[in-house]
Amino acid sequence: MSANKILPPFRADHIGSLKRPLDLLKKREDFHAGHCTRADLKEVEDLAIKNEVAKQQAVGIKSVTDGEFRRHMFWDGFHNNLDGMVVVENPGRELFKMYVPDIKAFFESHAEKPGDTMICTGKLVRNKPMYRPEFEYVASLVAPEEVKNVKITLAAPEWYHLRHGEHAVDKSVYPTDDLYFADLAKAYREELADLYDAGCRNVQFDDPLLAYFCSQSMLDGMKAEGTDSGAILDSYIKLYNDCIEGHPADMTVGVHLCRGNFKNGMHFSEGGYDAIATKLFKELNADTYYLEYDTDRAGGFEPLSELPAPKTAVLGLVTSKFPVMEKKEELIARVRDAAKHVARGSGETEEQALQRLCISPQCGFASHAEGNDMTDADVKAKLNLCVEVAKAVWPADA
Repeated sequence: MSANKILPPFRADHIGSLKRPLDLLKKREDFHAGHCTRADLKEVEDLAIKNEVAKQQAVGIKSVTDGEFRRHMFWDGFHNNLDGMVVVENPGRELFKMYVPDIKAFFESHAEKPGDTMICTGKLVRNKPMYRPEFEYVASLVAPEEVKNVKITLAAPEWYHLRHGEHAVDKSVYPTDDLYFADLAKAYREELADLYDAGCRNVQFDDPLLAYFCSQSMLDGMKAEGTDSGAILDSYIKLYNDCIEGHPADMTVGVHLCRGNFKNGMHFSEGGYDAIATKLFKELNADTYYLEYDTDRAGGFEPLSELPAPKTAVLGLVTSKFPVMEKKEELIARVRDAAKHVARGSGETEEQALQRLCISPQCGFASHAEGNDMTDADVKAKLNLCVEVAKAVWPADA
């Protein structure tokens, strides 16, 4: 962990979402079909989460989560609980920006559609807790001294804006994006304050969209449409900084970037972090970054030379897409290689730089409820591998 923090991330971490048990998936189907009550569904959710927390603890994962078992998709929970956001059912492609990699992939494949979406048609107001109930239940399952380690994952603030561009916001409500972002950031600050009040000290924004700015196809598409991708990225970094402004020093804020982790390991974009590294690491005021590094499409470790002290990076070296197991010694070597690049940019020794690195899977095991083609045993083995590597690389504090 970083030199000035005694909080997460831990040497062996995980992104948040986990494989849903079949009985939970079946009960959720029953609920949506009107065959059971919300209380019936919650009872099954609670038991599944309780079992999953015990499994994480048994493996040695300290930053336990609820696996996002109460969500269908990883981004659920924030925008859909804001006054001012409305659902658009069965949207056509005219509502979307086709340069966004996952949007393009969905429409071109014809096998999947983006599904219902949301746009802003009124003033954004947060008038109820969003993630606090999720946090409080997990907190009730761990020892009091472990509550500070429980991790809650949050939706990326720019999720709907990038997808819809000028269609994202009713201009009669918010004439400019800056005004829209200001109220959105206020809602996030209120949510973080509420989580902190509940005892939460470990939050992670799930944001594949920032990694899309590494994708040349999206950059080209934005340019062709006359959109300044650099200006948009700058506005999102400012949005993030406004969302987390004033967060307490003992609340760790992480940002997770990946390039897609849909059904059967489907990904949406490629490109190393080189194009955004300076802005991502030096201008976005997060404490830590969870980075995809399980395939060549994420590029090399060179951009880590931009990571300033005391910020940390959690290296997603273990794939969550497929059950094939990585080799422990190769993972150890990759962690040490990454430390060389961190040291080169920061002026630290490699051992000092190593203290600002951790290991995890590159993404969650179920970014959507159905999850990837992995068994519960596969998930356990992957997390256990992360713990084994952590013990080998950082024996004093793994």
